[in-house]
Amino acid sequence: MAGAESRRPPAPDEDVKPFTPEKTKEIVMFLQHPAVFCNMVGDWPALRWNARYLSAMLDGKTIQFRLGLKTMDLVPQFETRCSYVKATLEEFLAWSCGQPSCLSGPFSCYEYSKYWAYADYKYIARIFEDKPEIFQDIRWSDFGFPGRNGKESTLWIGSEGANTPCHLDSYGCNLVLQVQGRKRWHLFPPGDTSFLYPTRIPYEESSIFSKVNVANPDLKRFPEFRNTTAHVVTLSPGQVLLIPRHWWHYVESIDPITVSINSWIELDADHEARVEEAITRMLVCAIKSAENPSDGELWLNPTEVEATSHEINLQYLNKAVSAYFECQKASMSEQARPSGTHTEQRASASCKRKKREVDCESEGCKFLTHKLGFSTPKAEELHKIPFGPHLIQVLPQSQETGSTGAAAVEGDGRDLLHENEGGHFGKLHHTRKQLVTSNDCETPAHQMGLDRSPNASQTALSTNDLLDCLVNPHVISLVAQLLLERIRI
Repeated sequence: MAGAESRRPPAPDEDVKPFTPEKTKEIVMFLQHPAVFCNMVGDWPALRWNARYLSAMLDGKTIQFRLGLKTMDLVPQFETRCSYVKATLEEFLAWSCGQPSCLSGPFSCYEYSKYWAYADYKYIARIFEDKPEIFQDIRWSDFGFPGRNGKESTLWIGSEGANTPCHLDSYGCNLVLQVQGRKRWHLFPPGDTSFLYPTRIPYEESSIFSKVNVANPDLKRFPEFRNTTAHVVTLSPGQVLLIPRHWWHYVESIDPITVSINSWIELDADHEARVEEAITRMLVCAIKSAENPSDGELWLNPTEVEATSHEINLQYLNKAVSAYFECQKASMSEQARPSGTHTEQRASASCKRKKREVDCESEGCKFLTHKLGFSTPKAEELHKIPFGPHLIQVLPQSQETGSTGAAAVEGDGRDLLHENEGGHFGKLHHTRKQLVTSNDCETPAHQMGLDRSPNASQTALSTNDLLDCLVNPHVISLVAQLLLERIRI
């Protein structure tokens, strides 16, 4: 009779999710196309995290807000072009609700009709370090990632018009939970990279920006943007958006107040990306730091604390290389094991991936890769994905809603699905903005050995090793072509 009991239908008041954690993780790790999960977070306490609730939780603590103009220019409003204030959420709410300026603190200097404000990229582990119990309000274990909660998540609070310039996250894939208000996401596939005119200036660790303001593109300057394929979706409270690896995204708040929470999920490909990001940081910091400071060009995003020294960057590069080879060894050992399905092997290998020893503790870092080509799933593989009312595929704008339950969604998001009750949740819960080195970064680079590399006796990489690769004739030829192409634009 015990078996019969286990098969009984759930009681009406029991929360039944459309996918098991194992199935959800399989979708997240396999699907290379953006999709929206519905009815997965109805029992999460985080759904009560609206701006007023968070204001009470923060109890007068100030956080930094980024302020930008609501006017739409032909160039992106990068963070280097914004203003910044430190204020309480209570002052933000007073400003956004039109209350007297005496209640809005530093926001009183900014007219609400002309400006938006964004408390973006706030690591929950940092702003609520004195209230660690609330980390449990966020339950990414329902998505197949046991132990992942608010400590590995990031908070975003904005007013209407607040936006993030179009960019690519080079590290991990992204799960975003909407809590309050709605946000519109403009997504572009990895294959559109060249049409989006990628740049590393302003520099931000592991983020590649687009030179195009995708909401108001300058087609004379960036004619190839016409070739992009936009996927637009409006995310409503209670929905979770999956952004696969290397998908570009521009995000805008379309309601008076929005709150969302996200977490970046580690992928095996991130290890090589670490090496590429370390090289990029080393080059950008070296070249830009050599300029005359009086030139005044803002090349470093405000979210990056400072341009790290050449020695620190070289240490970072060696650590990234060491971690890459460690991952390669672990992968080869896993492949040598005789039993287990592919999914089980991948999950096991994933468990062996430690949160980087290159690395960042509670906040970590994302890393850059320029290998932006990501294969598109075959049609027969997509048929295995259980699209329907609980998993909505985000389609290109030109496509109609199909019988599979997929939807091309612009507009108010009601196109997406049945109404959900409830409400919401960087780059791998790491400071994408800040290079965080581990304690032994005090060790000089020339004393560091690559113990975990294929040849343990190999000496650490030197500046000359990197320089030799960078001035390789093939690399120089490519750089020359890119510079000449820039002149033609």
